[in-house]
Amino acid sequence: MATSPRGRQVNLGQATALLLAFALAAGAGGLVTAGLVIPVVAVAKGTTDITVTAFDGLPSELEIQPLPEKSTILAADGTLLAELYIENRIVVPLEAIAPILQKTVVAVEDKRFYEHGGVDPMGMLRAVVKNSATESTQGASTLTQQYVKNVLIETAKSQDDRAAVADAREAEGTEGYSRKLREAKLAISLEKETTKEKILEGYLNIAAFGASVYGVEAASEYYFGKPASDVNYLEAATIAGITKAPGRYDPAKNIEDLTDSQQRRDTVLSLMRQQGLITQEEHDAGVATPLANTLNIQRPKEACKMADTVVAGSGYFCDYVTKIIMNDPVFGPDKQARKDLLYRTGLTITTTLDPREQTLAKAAVDEWLPADSPDDLSTAFSVVQPGTGHITAMAQNWEYVPTGGENRQTALNLNTDHQYGGSRGMQPASTFKPFTLMQWLKEGHSLGEYIDGSRKSWPAKEFNAPCTKLVDSGGKAWTPGNAEGGSWTTMSVLDATKNSVNSAYIAMGSKVDLCAMVEGAESVGIHMAVPRADGSTNLPVQQSSILGTAEVAPLTMSAAYAALAADGTYCKPIAILSVVKPSGEQLPVPSADCHQAVETHITAAMTHALSNVWTGTASKLGSPSYTSAGKTGTSSFNEHTWFAGYTPLRAAAVWVGYHDATRSAHEIYVKGKRERYVYGATIAGPIWRSFMDPAMEGQEVPEFTPARDKEVYGEKVFVPSVIGQSQEAATATLKAAGFSVSVSPDQVGSSLQAGHVAEQSPNGSAVKGSVITLRLSNGQGGSGPGNPGGPGNPGNPGFPSLPGLPGGGNRD
Repeated sequence: MATSPRGRQVNLGQATALLLAFALAAGAGGLVTAGLVIPVVAVAKGTTDITVTAFDGLPSELEIQPLPEKSTILAADGTLLAELYIENRIVVPLEAIAPILQKTVVAVEDKRFYEHGGVDPMGMLRAVVKNSATESTQGASTLTQQYVKNVLIETAKSQDDRAAVADAREAEGTEGYSRKLREAKLAISLEKETTKEKILEGYLNIAAFGASVYGVEAASEYYFGKPASDVNYLEAATIAGITKAPGRYDPAKNIEDLTDSQQRRDTVLSLMRQQGLITQEEHDAGVATPLANTLNIQRPKEACKMADTVVAGSGYFCDYVTKIIMNDPVFGPDKQARKDLLYRTGLTITTTLDPREQTLAKAAVDEWLPADSPDDLSTAFSVVQPGTGHITAMAQNWEYVPTGGENRQTALNLNTDHQYGGSRGMQPASTFKPFTLMQWLKEGHSLGEYIDGSRKSWPAKEFNAPCTKLVDSGGKAWTPGNAEGGSWTTMSVLDATKNSVNSAYIAMGSKVDLCAMVEGAESVGIHMAVPRADGSTNLPVQQSSILGTAEVAPLTMSAAYAALAADGTYCKPIAILSVVKPSGEQLPVPSADCHQAVETHITAAMTHALSNVWTGTASKLGSPSYTSAGKTGTSSFNEHTWFAGYTPLRAAAVWVGYHDATRSAHEIYVKGKRERYVYGATIAGPIWRSFMDPAMEGQEVPEFTPARDKEVYGEKVFVPSVIGQSQEAATATLKAAGFSVSVSPDQVGSSLQAGHVAEQSPNGSAVKGSVITLRLSNGQGGSGPGNPGGPGNPGNPGFPSLPGLPGGGNRD
């Protein structure tokens, strides 16, 4: 599209002389001759500056670019969530516009449209003479000239050229005459090369038919809820009348007082009758019909705020979709190109959002953290389909407001990474433990292996991390605690998992490659929500990684757990199914890149362990009736609480905490009940259940892939009996047999020499690599050595079964 420099200014007399010359030349020799001779006339009058301004600086051809159209965002089932646009417009061909509407616009704007060649010389002459003699300003633009003007304005807007926009809009004084001259020259050239039908089609699509409505198709949908092909004569009169003064005559804008809008419609009806478009009876019936009775205003679902009114709580998901397009290079080489694509191209964006599941997710968060809750806890909840990566729901308990808002309103999307919504992520706490378990299983260990959970102090040298150098913080060994605050001893990895025992998991972490553990987590998409200074989002490798201390987003956790549900197939979470241009062209969209990230026998064993959460840290929630697994999580001082879980059909992660600061969640009222401390099973777990129970209802939920005995029970080997040996000798014997050794601080009354082994557990046989716990004699007599057996642990009466634990996370 070519535009004109503003050029030098001319005085009113010069501009008037030039317009008169143009009109007279057009009347005497025709429009083409006028367009050719006007520079000569101008020079002869001594107005060379006008020539430069109005003609020499302009091309003689109008290059027409695609008009900006509104884009639409749809849910997976086609539900319209939002419309995004710079200008509310839907471009349609002329044949899709009712003939009565075409004729009415021509009748109102330019009744000699089909007779002139782009300009109306006599109308121009009358306007020049009248404007020169009075202080009034009378226009004389043809429909073609108005189309040219709108094209120039749109081109300047697309180039963000404010001066050119102002120049094209200038309507009065000397600049107004100069603008009309430019329009006239381009209009003549356009009519030589373009049919009247194409010019009319262009005008009907580009012109403003309301304060914020462009083109007759958008106007018809807006005012009457129907396409432009279906409007009747009365509706056509309303639409055609608006263009004279869109702000004044827009009935939707002036809905409280339609006096001006109705008077303008009635004026148009009179023009239609005078030009034979309607009968006198139709005219009279139309004038007698109140404008309000004809309207069916359909407010645009403008931007993502409107998505909330369509599908509960979907504003954050909608906003996430827009940010994907703005950030992903697949949609353009730079941000401006991607912005133009989104807001000017008229895209149809079909997303993965399931309206039913979104409604259930929003209801679940509102049930447990309602808007009138006395506390300002936040929650974020993402749902992903295993095997596809489709995000089917994304909810928060705060209301989505693009500008931030006030009480319980925010634009901050807590579900996503920083670049997609501003959140800085949250510590996943014990919901990260499955990735420690993943590496444990990869290195040949099993769920049946016994671990010493009693140890409290762990210096850096106890861990294996070949990719980095681990150091003690402040020169002191790491001393994390367990939520229950008691003393734990030997337990199976299965029990350590279901009861989320930190000390046991640290012991497991000390036996595996921490670098490989982190790589395993990253293989299923775990990454930090905020890039470091070098732009990397890779997880740090450190001792505390075992308990989940690097900040991640709930959506990230959902997708990772979805990989467990899908037998190790990881899919990047995706929100967009398709993007289609108005022409029907399909654009590329981000790929889920589904691939086998973890061997199935590993994830099957992990799922076997995590399915026990309902008898462990989430026992108070009860066991679901459908196949499911999950993990609670609570950070060190209850700042971040989680529940991440999955069925074979859906995976979901729920976070609960304070998004504005790192604060402990305690003394909280949940459904009227005071909770001294909030854990993963306090609010996050119930939200998960409140969503998943109805989501799975009526569906055939398959079983998980069964775990192999090798990963569940491990390889059992003979355990040497060390009863009666000294502590040093017993330890050496057991280590030589491939076992670890833990010595209980509680001694046994025994006739054996003090300091010698009085009891060991387990004995007989045990999983290779297990911890064998020894209890030493106090040398003061008693029942004597031996292992007469006991409930739950044959042959070892001194080791009761493990108690259940409250809560979840890296304190649970």
